[in-house]
Amino acid sequence: MQLSLELFVESPEKSLDFYRRVLGFEVQGSPSTEYTMLQSGDAVIAINSRSVLSTDHPLRIDTGQRAGLGIEIVLKVADVEDAYRAAKESGWPLSDLALQPWGLRDFRLVDPDGYYVRVTGRKDET
Repeated sequence: MQLSLELFVESPEKSLDFYRRVLGFEVQGSPSTEYTMLQSGDAVIAINSRSVLSTDHPLRIDTGQRAGLGIEIVLKVADVEDAYRAAKESGWPLSDLALQPWGLRDFRLVDPDGYYVRVTGRKDET
């Protein structure tokens, strides 16, 4: 089984900039204002314009409402310090890199649409 996410966003341009510049994802195929697939390692995130959803679609929210409530996107990386440095250099607001009680280091941030993202080391990270 594999998992890929499809995020419905207010401004695809802002989201694409965030996932590329802050988290290091790369565009797969041709970018579009309605749908663009991004990949980093085995992680796949598709950015969709919220405007393509029908007015009665269950994922449709009003402009200004926060998307992603109740969801935490966890990205496991081989080198969390390197990912933290790159994210910090982007200028995007993020938490400090911290050691968690369960033994892994991570940092957290919120994307332009309010999706909560945790970037964490893996158990095999040394």
